[in-house]
Amino acid sequence: MSSSASQRRADEYSLSEEEFRFVCKLVYDCTGIVLDERKREMVYRRLMRRVRETGLPSFSSYCERLKNDEQELPAFINSITTNLTSFFRENHHFGYLKSQIIPDLIRGKRDRKLRIWSAACSTGEEPYSIGISLLEAMQGRLQEWDAKVLATDLDSECIEKAKAGIYKTERISGLQDNRQKRWFMKGKSTTSDSVKIKSEVAALITFKTLNLLHDWPMKGPFDVIFCRNVLIYFDRATQAELIARYHALLSQGGYLMLGHSESLPADYIGFEVVGRTVFRRL
Repeated sequence: MSSSASQRRADEYSLSEEEFRFVCKLVYDCTGIVLDERKREMVYRRLMRRVRETGLPSFSSYCERLKNDEQELPAFINSITTNLTSFFRENHHFGYLKSQIIPDLIRGKRDRKLRIWSAACSTGEEPYSIGISLLEAMQGRLQEWDAKVLATDLDSECIEKAKAGIYKTERISGLQDNRQKRWFMKGKSTTSDSVKIKSEVAALITFKTLNLLHDWPMKGPFDVIFCRNVLIYFDRATQAELIARYHALLSQGGYLMLGHSESLPADYIGFEVVGRTVFRRL
């Protein structure tokens, strides 16, 4: 390829300052997620894949499509949003759920109803880890309870993957052998290098697509809400709004789990700290 042809290709796939600002504003308007200059390279890489998938010749032409074709918005949002997760990620939350929260609920809830929400479930590892923790904590008594886990995410593609419950074997390699054997299986529906979550775990969980900044159709109350590594993508006003909405949806004494780098505002009086990034509703 000649140097002039290479330059034309580089120009076609350059992301101008105006286009970057447009993308950042559109992401914020649609999701509330704040992108800045530090995320430029990430935005470039992820949008480059989407531009090529559409067959469009440049970022400029792709931005024009976004301005005129609302049907492209879901794919655009899916390409930008982050979906880094793993089974029992930040394991102290699941340990606290299993050893503290569930036993307390078993002793204190007369209605025998348990409700947990995984508010940014990505490809399903978090809610399945919650389900496994529930089954292990209840030790065969779960059938005596009305226990449900709601799992939501903005990314519709992730929700579909989560519903399937099929993962590469390497994704569970960090789990204890007894957990791998007890809660995952190989079978006709999986390839030799994949496993499927067992039906007794999957039966606990309902997956739905949900934008956290839009209306929430569920009424609650929830005993536990996992919203981990989500608040960091929002500005302070949006963070405060979400925290207030979580508080309203939690039962008295319910628990909110945040990510390792997240915390509540110092002057927020609706929760007390009871563990590492574990907050109890007052």
